[in-house]
Amino acid sequence: MDKIKSFKDLKVWQRSHELVLEIYKFTQHLPDEERFGLVSQMRRSAISVAANIAEGFKKRGRRDKVNFYNISQGSLNELEYYVILVKDLGFKSNLNTIEGLINEVSKMLYSVISCLDPSPTY
Repeated sequence: MDKIKSFKDLKVWQRSHELVLEIYKFTQHLPDEERFGLVSQMRRSAISVAANIAEGFKKRGRRDKVNFYNISQGSLNELEYYVILVKDLGFKSNLNTIEGLINEVSKMLYSVISCLDPSPTY
């Protein structure tokens, strides 16, 4: 088994990065008037998921790691809402790949957080 040396070795980061790329592709097709609205918000929240996983990776304490992974989960939930909004506004309905990645990354983050903090206080 290969040793994890970098956040880039984490499967959860790899899938979250894939999600960022999919969001960038998808948002290119949203109306121009959404450039500073939905496009910006969707990209920002997707980037935040991957970036906080990367930042949390190097933190030494479990509490610090969990904090960054929780922030990632929050950004992922925010992105999930934007996907719902996009569908409800009728901009585009084929979001299966993005929705699948959101669900997958969410489950992976939950597992990582559970391993680091087996007795959460929420």
